[in-house]
Amino acid sequence: MADPKYLDQITERVERLLLRHEELQRTNALLMDQVLALQAERDLLKSRLNTARARIEALLERLPEADTPEAHRKDSE
Repeated sequence: MADPKYLDQITERVERLLLRHEELQRTNALLMDQVLALQAERDLLKSRLNTARARIEALLERLPEADTPEAHRKDSE
């Protein structure tokens, strides 16, 4: 039969491993929450960037062309 001291050591080690496993599961869950939050923030920022880009492009389209005579007259004044 196995030595009781040896079995106690194995039992203690298994209990420590189970505790560590639970800690790692909690840490992993927290990290997954952070990943989801960061992905949502990234998506929001990308959306805001696209909106800003569209607004800038619309403003640029409203600017007069640099090669038109009207633009040259304004530059020389």
